[in-house]
Amino acid sequence: MKKYETELKLEVVQSFLAGEGGAKLLARRWSVPEEKVRTWVSHYRLHGVDGLRPKRSAYSAQFKLQVLAHQDRQKLSSRQVAALYDIRNPNQVVVWRRNLDQGRLHASASRIEELPKMKLERHSAAPPSAVVADAEKALREENERLRAEVAYLKKLQALNPIEEISCADKARLIVGLRHDHKLADLLQVAGLARSTFYYQCQATQRADAQSILAARIRTVYDEHKGRYGFRRITAALRRSTEEPVNHKCVQRLMQKMGLRALIRAKKRVRHVTGMSDEQVPNILHRDFCATAPNQKWVTDVTEFNVSGHKLYLSACMDLYNGEIVAYRMARRPVFEMVSSMLETALSRTSCAAGLIVHSDQGWHYKMQPYRAMLARHGAKQSMSRKGNCFDNAAIESFFGTLKAEYFHLKRPDSVDALEAGVHDYVQYYNRERIKLGLQGLSPVEYRLRSTA
Repeated sequence: MKKYETELKLEVVQSFLAGEGGAKLLARRWSVPEEKVRTWVSHYRLHGVDGLRPKRSAYSAQFKLQVLAHQDRQKLSSRQVAALYDIRNPNQVVVWRRNLDQGRLHASASRIEELPKMKLERHSAAPPSAVVADAEKALREENERLRAEVAYLKKLQALNPIEEISCADKARLIVGLRHDHKLADLLQVAGLARSTFYYQCQATQRADAQSILAARIRTVYDEHKGRYGFRRITAALRRSTEEPVNHKCVQRLMQKMGLRALIRAKKRVRHVTGMSDEQVPNILHRDFCATAPNQKWVTDVTEFNVSGHKLYLSACMDLYNGEIVAYRMARRPVFEMVSSMLETALSRTSCAAGLIVHSDQGWHYKMQPYRAMLARHGAKQSMSRKGNCFDNAAIESFFGTLKAEYFHLKRPDSVDALEAGVHDYVQYYNRERIKLGLQGLSPVEYRLRSTA
């Protein structure tokens, strides 16, 4: 059996205790058996440097039986009980066990009993109870550490050996094992600092929270058929939960998932200057704010084209909350479509005195029956300047939103399908689609809250 110097043993043990590697790694580095490294560490922990110095002793039969009885009582391995009694070669315990099983322990010990009495008493004396207790505690801790090392290395082998093991991977393995092993032992085996471990745990929790938030974003996005951008989705999430949701986080996750709201292409507007209508002035003057319902209405007509067939929509919007008060559709831009729409809108309010109804200079709104209907209800008529669509921007914006979020998205294949889809969208726009300018509420919700 090869002899090793005490200095070498001490250097190997100190490297092990400093966390420079496990028994297997240090055994390869110093070209010694792995079992020797474990034995030296156990002896050093129990007996200090004296446990590493050479020792030649003869053991009595009584001492051997005491060691074997202690091993059976505490269920220790040969290496553990050898370290406890400072027996340098654990294989001796194995030989004693075999001799005891074969009934040769007393016969083989007859010559040992002839040694000087002083030498025998030194080995036959049992260690003090306090020393034994400390030794047993150290052995249990060493056993637990070794079990943690074995469990960690088994988990580590399951990872991809080509890729470098990151701190996040180590922390994930430790989290899975810390219920069965001490955290300090696992951190020592993994070579991971405690602060780094807790940082990686918090990072994992943040990643899980963002995964849950991404799923909720996808749900809201699909529920509204891709019509919401990150601002409206943020407002919808804040309504459904009490937890704070940052709009920048929502925007970043939507970009990561490839989600974005449907946007309208910018159109080049040709400005045409003209004189105001002398009979109907522009009373609204682009003041699209109202402090109460039924103060200011805007109306207009828009056109849809489906495979060469056209559908016209006449709508009236209340500027207080952006709600579509009334609307009518027809296959031709007849006056009856506009007049019936206005009649329905006026029937919804009990008092229209002082109400401003704004429109562009379309021929429908210059008809005498249209003006007479407004005058009969006490409403004031207002018209945009000639060729200036910005004077009626509120209703124009609604038409653009309708076409972007429904018409260009669904692309109905018939006028009948288009008409049914417009009906559904107007109901959705009034009752479900939230607006950031209305405190994250839909137009109907905002009106009901203000009038409650």
